[in-house]
Amino acid sequence: QVELVESGGGLVQTGGSLRLSCASSGSIFNFNDMGWYRQAPGKQRELVARIFGSGTVNYGDSVQGRFTISLDNRRNTVYLQMNSLKPEDTAVYYCNLNRYEASLLKLQDYWGQGTQVTVSS
Repeated sequence: QVELVESGGGLVQTGGSLRLSCASSGSIFNFNDMGWYRQAPGKQRELVARIFGSGTVNYGDSVQGRFTISLDNRRNTVYLQMNSLKPEDTAVYYCNLNRYEASLLKLQDYWGQGTQVTVSS
């Protein structure tokens, strides 16, 4: 079982920056992808950014050019640098790890508990 622990959320003014971190308790070796999703009140969870084992990166349209995802394989940690924050970025941000589990013979999703990001206008 893998535990994902997020940190770095908080309250920031419009135009400010935050850096989220997500550390995996288990190895991310041979992972499929790892990244961040967010969910605002009354809305569906949406992709923010994810990085694949190949190095390919996907960003949600609304964060393209403002957010940057990075991965430290040695620390089993993924980061999300968020710049030029807007009030519409306010949401709970969830870390996700998608990894192949040999014991299950399938890809398995793991989720963090979420961290609140609030951007004031």
